[in-house]
Parts: sequence; C-alpha cells; structure tokens
Amino acid sequence: MLKVLADVREALLDTVADHMSGSRVTAFAAACFDQSLPSTLSFLDDGSAFVVTGDIPAMWLRDSACQVRPLLPFAAQVPGVVDLVSAVVARQMRQIVLDPYANAFNASPDNAGHRSDQPPVSPWVWERKYEVDSLVHPFHLGYLLYRTTGHTAWFGQDALAASRAVVDVIECEQDHETRSSYRFTRPDSPVASDTLVRDGRGPQTVPTGLTWSGFRPSDDATRCGYNIPGNAFAAQVLAEMAELLELCCGDPVLAGRARRIRADILAGLDQYGRFHHPEQGDAWWYEVDGRGGALFMDDANVPSLLSLPWLGCCAADDPVYLTTRALVLSAANPYYFRGSCGSGVGSPHTPDGHIWPIALCVQGLTSTSRCEQEMLLEQLLSSDAGTGVMHESFSCHDPAVFTRGWFAWADAMFCELVLAMCGRPVVSPGFQAGGHG
Repeated sequence: MLKVLADVREALLDTVADHMSGSRVTAFAAACFDQSLPSTLSFLDDGSAFVVTGDIPAMWLRDSACQVRPLLPFAAQVPGVVDLVSAVVARQMRQIVLDPYANAFNASPDNAGHRSDQPPVSPWVWERKYEVDSLVHPFHLGYLLYRTTGHTAWFGQDALAASRAVVDVIECEQDHETRSSYRFTRPDSPVASDTLVRDGRGPQTVPTGLTWSGFRPSDDATRCGYNIPGNAFAAQVLAEMAELLELCCGDPVLAGRARRIRADILAGLDQYGRFHHPEQGDAWWYEVDGRGGALFMDDANVPSLLSLPWLGCCAADDPVYLTTRALVLSAANPYYFRGSCGSGVGSPHTPDGHIWPIALCVQGLTSTSRCEQEMLLEQLLSSDAGTGVMHESFSCHDPAVFTRGWFAWADAMFCELVLAMCGRPVVSPGFQAGGHG
C-alpha cells in the first residue's frame, strides 16, 4: 500500500502543478499529503487499516474518514486506491460494532486513552464521547467510494451489523430522556466541556424527531443536545445507508427504518432547526433542545453549518444556507474571528481568537467564488508559521501562535481544497443524494 500512496502523491502533485501557478502550493500539498496519510496509516493483522489522527495515537471515526477522502479522485487512475479506502472502512465498521457510542479507538485492546472516564470503557476504546456525526461518517465514506467507483464489496457482514447499530442508536437517541442509558463523565478533567451535565446524562431535551448527541464534532459537550448540522448530516447518511442496504443486502426492512428515521429528523429540522433573522431571513440554529432553548454559533469542526453543501445536505445556493453562511461569517457568530493575519471560524475548543484551517478549507469548498477560494488559499499558505503544513488552529493576530502542529485532518482538508480548485473534487458538483433542500 505504500506504493499506492506514492502513486497518489505523484498524481496529486502533477494535478496541482498543471493547474496552479508557482511551486508554493505544490510544496504545501506534498507536505500536507505526507502528514495526513503515509505517516498515519498502518495495516492490522486482519487486513483492515488503522489511521491515527496525528499527534494522538488513536483513530477517530470522523477524522479518519476525512483523512482518506483526497484519495477518491484518483481511484480510477491509481490501482489499489479502492482496496486502501475499503480497508479503512472495514476497520471503522468493526469499531462501530464494538461500541457505537465511542468516537475514538485503539489499534489493539491495550487500554490506551482516557481510563478515568465513567462508566469504564472497553480496552479497545480511546474515549466514548457520543457524537452522532462520528457514528455516520464511515458510511458516508463508504457511500462516496461506491458513487466514485461502483465498489460495494466493503459492505459485508460487519457493515450490515454496523448499519443495525447505527439505526438503533439514532432511533434510541430521538428520545434520550426515557430510552437511552448512555452516560459520560470525565472526573479528572479541568475542562467543563469534557463532561456531560446532570451526572453524565447531558443536556435535557424533549422528543422533536431530531436525534440527541452528547458531544459536538469538536469533542466538546453540546449545550442544547440537538446539534443541527449533525442532524442534517445524519439524515443525509441515513438515505445513503438505505440505498446501500437495498443494493448490497436486500434488506428493505432495515432500509425502511433508516428512511423513516430520516423523515423524522427532516421534520424536526424544519420545525425546530430554523429561526428568522429580522434582517437576513431564515437561518439554521447550531443547537436546540426542543424545550425553547436554542443557540446560534458555528464551530470549525465538521459537520458545521458552513459545511452543509460539502456534505451533500443542501445546495450551495440554498437560500436558508446562504443566510446561515452570511451569519456564520460575521460577528453574529461568536467564534468568527478577525485579526491582522486574516479572518475565519474558530472553536470554543481552542483559545479565543484562533482560526481553524479546517474552517478556511470548508469555506473554500462551499464557495461559488473563485476569488474567495484564492483569498482563502493564500491565507492558508500564510498560516503555517514556517512549518509548511496546516495546524489545528492559529491566532488571527500571529500565525506563530498555534495549536497542534500535527493535525492530519487539517492537512487532508488542504489537499481536498486544492484538488477542488484544480477541477478534481472528491464529489462531483451538484451531488446531493438524499440531500435536504
């Protein structure tokens, strides 16, 4: 598989060199590719692939799915890409079956990770912060592989078992208060967002059709329980899963359950997920609880409100999305920062005033303006503090002040943005299978 990665790297750099002027972007793409995959991927004895997130030696379902996305445009050109991505999906499916509430896993049952968390977790689990987007990300990756190549061999018994687990958990968490036994606390953490309130039960909600999530894609606890971009993404992936269940397994019953839950979520999004801004018009909340509590903000981590078209949840010119986007990229979003070195979306997960390269990449990937994309690319190239790669976040006043020098997800996102700007997007423009809107 090292040859596969080397061949993709060569094809990536040839693509960038053919479409981008100068050598600067090519050098960054090479370094970011090297940090996002060859240095993070290893093969296990069962033939599956384990992908660490960078400077943390664990595999996040979400991060690993995003890290391999830039391989997909080369699936037809480079032999072995399909097998490599399938090996990653195979590991993810086994992890979901092992514990569908966990978000990050170890390569072996070595008890690595957060061992003080309560309730105690499997020795395979790094941490058990339940995030609905993390649960469905592997199926989205598998679906993209299918749409890109027609390949469905990855959808075997493990994927079928994982599908049942996903549908069961999402349905259960539509009524978290009365049906769910999930709890999470981290007693030794000084960070309040590491622990769920109410003795680990999390934010209180009432049934709305939406599905509850204890944590955001940032791994921070939700404030209101129903994360709107996470629900939109879950609805999207439930449609993709239903299609695969019928195609690969001939299981119309489970496919029907997935579609019914998706319909519930979409109805909940329509009823509870929107608000009317007096000047801009209808927009999406970031979180709601169904009890009257609601929060507008956006977080750099995906799914975010900004990322919805990139995930296939809506069109880039959808009116509600455009209103939401305008608010996200303004002072209306408490985590949108402007400084002498640029502007962009940050996160409560990192220091105040820190912009995330992931969010800049998402802004570019969802933009219909080439000028905006080029401006964002230049900002990314100027944010590296001389390291030649992306970071988790950097100060909007001084890029030399940054967090996490090896955050592979950000490096992969840079590669994906550059590929899209070169006319080789991971997903063809206009693809919205089952999208909302």
